[in-house]
Amino acid sequence: MKKVLFALTLIASLSSCTKDKPKQCNCGLITDDRVSDYSVVIRNSCSGNEKRFILTPGDWVNAHVGSDYCITNATGW
Repeated sequence: MKKVLFALTLIASLSSCTKDKPKQCNCGLITDDRVSDYSVVIRNSCSGNEKRFILTPGDWVNAHVGSDYCITNATGW
């Protein structure tokens, strides 16, 4: 009986850990940047669409091609 209860408890705890976190559809991978206007092109992680965003110089310095970046004033593109 103890083994059955242990097995049920183990299965219940493992199934609760496998829930997927929802994707943030205002984030994506930086694929290109341009210094002339401090802009980056981001590929959306939900739709796969690409869009160019103009950043402040301080934000642009920390936004590297190949890294993930989230845009707070856009819900998706």
